Amino acid sequence: MRPTAIRRTAVAATVMSLALLTAACGSDAADKDGGDKGKTDGASSAKPAAAKALTAAELEKVSLAQGDVKGHKVSKAGPQDAVSADDVNVDKAACEVFGDALMGAKSGSPAASTQRKVISEPKKGADQDSDDLDEAFKAAFDITTTLTTLSSYEGKGAEESLANLRTAATGCASGFTLTAGGTKQKIVKLAEEQVKGGEDAVGWTVTIESEGDKTTMKLVQVRQGATVASFTALNLGAAASGDGFEMPTAVIDAQVAKLA
Repeated sequence: MRPTAIRRTAVAATVMSLALLTAACGSDAADKDGGDKGKTDGASSAKPAAAKALTAAELEKVSLAQGDVKGHKVSKAGPQDAVSADDVNVDKAACEVFGDALMGAKSGSPAASTQRKVISEPKKGADQDSDDLDEAFKAAFDITTTLTTLSSYEGKGAEESLANLRTAATGCASGFTLTAGGTKQKIVKLAEEQVKGGEDAVGWTVTIESEGDKTTMKLVQVRQGATVASFTALNLGAAASGDGFEMPTAVIDAQVAKLA
C-alpha cells in the first residue's frame, strides 16, 4: 500500500473511532448547559408536533434490527460506545450543535433515545477484481459504517432539533475545529445533500482534514412526528483512498420505514 493510503487509513480509523465509537448512547448522558443547549425559538414548521414522544421501550421496537437492511449487519451500540456530549468540543460556539450531531451525541433534551451500529458487508471477491493495490485495498474495505440514533422529544423538540442543526450548518459551512476523546479534527467543508424521508429531512457531506489528508463523512437527520433519526456514516475504503462514497440510503430508508 502506498504511504498516502496508509496515512489516510490512519485518519479514517481515527475519525471512525470518534464518530462511531464515542457517541453518546441512551437517554442518561449529561447534556451541555444543563440540557438547554441547542434550544431556540426557531422551528422548521409553524404547526405544533401532534405526535406523542415515544418511550424508550417504544423506540426499541422501531429501531433497526438484524435482517432489516439487506447486506448489512445491525447491532446495538454498547456501553463502551457511550460518551457524554461534554466530551465533544468545538472552537466556534455556533457549531456546537453540528459537532455533537456529527459525533452521534444527542441534541437538546430527548425523552428517550436508542442507538444502533449498521455495517455494510463487502462484496465477495471485490478485492480480487483489480491488479492495482490501491484499488484492491479500496474494494476490500468498501465498508460503510452508520451510527443510527433515534431520539424522541416532547412538544416541538424534534422540530427544533432539525431547525437548530440547519442553523448551525449555515453558520459553520466554511469549517470549524472539533475535539472529541482528546483528538482534534478540522472540519473544512459542509456540503448540503438532497435527502428525502419522513416529515422533514436534511443531510450533508462533511469533509475532514488531518495532517494534510482529507476524508468525508455523511450526516443525515430525518424527523417523523416527535422522533428524530440521526445517521452518521463513514466508509473506510473511501477514507483511505481519499474518494467519496454514497449516502447509506438503504439504512436510512429502512429506519424511516419502521418509524412511519
